[in-house]
Amino acid sequence: MADVSGHSKAIYPRLLHHVVPYRRTFALGIAAMIVLGLTEPAIPAILERVVGSFERQTPDTVPLYAALFLGLFFIRGLSSFLSAFALESVAARLVQDLRQHMFDRLMRIPAPAYDNVASGSLISKVTFDAQQVTDAATHAVTAMVRDSVAAIGLLGWMLWLDWKLTFIALATAPAVIAVVVYFSRRLRRMSHGLQRTMGDVTHVLQEGIEGHKVVKVFSGQAYETRRFADAANRARRFQVKFASAAAATAPIAQMITAFALAIILLLSAWRFESGAITISDFVSFFTAMALLFSPLKRLTSVNATVQKGIAAAASVFALIDSPVEADTGSVRIPRARGRLELDAITFRYHPEGRPVLDSVSITIEPGETVALVGPSGSGKTTIAGLIPRFHDPEAGHVRLDGIDLRDLALESLRANVALVSQDIVLFDDTVAANIAYGATAGAPREAITAAARTAHALEFIDAMPHGLDTLIGERGVKLSGGQRQRLAIARAVLKDAPVLILDEATSSLDSESERHIQEAVETVRAGRTTLVIAHRLSTIEGADRIIVMDRGRIADTGTHAELLARNGLYAGLYRFQFLRRCP
Repeated sequence: MADVSGHSKAIYPRLLHHVVPYRRTFALGIAAMIVLGLTEPAIPAILERVVGSFERQTPDTVPLYAALFLGLFFIRGLSSFLSAFALESVAARLVQDLRQHMFDRLMRIPAPAYDNVASGSLISKVTFDAQQVTDAATHAVTAMVRDSVAAIGLLGWMLWLDWKLTFIALATAPAVIAVVVYFSRRLRRMSHGLQRTMGDVTHVLQEGIEGHKVVKVFSGQAYETRRFADAANRARRFQVKFASAAAATAPIAQMITAFALAIILLLSAWRFESGAITISDFVSFFTAMALLFSPLKRLTSVNATVQKGIAAAASVFALIDSPVEADTGSVRIPRARGRLELDAITFRYHPEGRPVLDSVSITIEPGETVALVGPSGSGKTTIAGLIPRFHDPEAGHVRLDGIDLRDLALESLRANVALVSQDIVLFDDTVAANIAYGATAGAPREAITAAARTAHALEFIDAMPHGLDTLIGERGVKLSGGQRQRLAIARAVLKDAPVLILDEATSSLDSESERHIQEAVETVRAGRTTLVIAHRLSTIEGADRIIVMDRGRIADTGTHAELLARNGLYAGLYRFQFLRRCP
């Protein structure tokens, strides 16, 4: 009786398709539900025989019917257990599969997609929405099967006893269906609102947890509490509206059915007086109709579950169907020589915005170290993002060893690039697992140790309680900023890629750590094409070439000494930093 009209006609079959791999377990649950449904009309049938025995004054047959009742309820109990076990098993697997599909897609969607969607909303889809889907895909289906079989069986028995009274009962069906259809539409709207507001709740919660230090220092507790209260209140309102619509469906449908029941009671009394039905027939008919209330109630109530599941499924499938990174390249190269070319690159993050890069051309020879400097917003980090194809240029070409990056398979391209970004990403795992990550997982212990030594990280790793096997906490919370950056550089060292990108790799280091990193960089960049994006100009004095960026264009190029001699933008930036560091 659930309304699955409109786009849900496509969503619901797709949802059920995910149950196909577990069809045997699901079929067991369905079969058990059918058996459970078939036992419903057996109850008034046996009761009719019992009352008939008293009417015929043959009570000696009652023990037989008592045994039948015991056997019947044993079958019902076994069927109920099997169906519940099978359905929970399928539901758990379905949740796992959907979450896995969503996570796999999250790992493959383009980088700009993360810029346009709050991470809390994505987390809510994987956690909350996936759980809501299972009720529609498993429990709702089986409830409809069980209760439909029970309702059909009870109606069949009622038709057998008295078809005229049964048709009077069925006259209420159109009104019940109209109620269900009306509330279906409202339930679906409320479900979509609930999914959206739960994403907001998760988003605010995540920001509050991750930014708890800033919240405390800047006394933002009251502000964050209000933000969370507002988001939670919006979710509560949708939850209450959904619950009120869901709760109203069954009572209204039951009230309509109760009118029919009252009429049937009056007609039954008249037909009994006229001898058209017997006491046993009346008791059995009335029992069957009373039993019909429960499956009808569940069939009308299951619509709320279906609508909530469809709304959640729409959210889940929207994520699963998100476009992945465009991997149009078919060329694969073993190990690149490392020649990078940016040819007349123009790039903007928003079509209506100004270009972040405007006709920029740079060539970096194999083994050369080039530093990009300039004011914030000049396009330095954007250039770094173009090389591993986190973004594609609006115009122009980026080439590696003369091959356009669009022609290279992403896996082959990124196998030749190592990146240490200004936003250090570490995982809640051991030091060794964070160094030997991804393609280098399972690297020999000696190689991991050597990479840590090269990055000047071994000295603090050896001081840890369990050395390389020490857990560093979420995002490396147990480490200092300098230690986190040295682990990230060790990860890049172990990868041993021919192209190395250091994006503000020394931005938050103290002088001692900076010295260690400088020594590590000098060692690492030997024989590699290295692109350094620097905030501290003192760290790139030894670069083969320094490119000064300003407002998306190249303002100047040269060595450290040449740029100082020209007394241009670079010299001004350098003097400003020097005066700040040497008061």
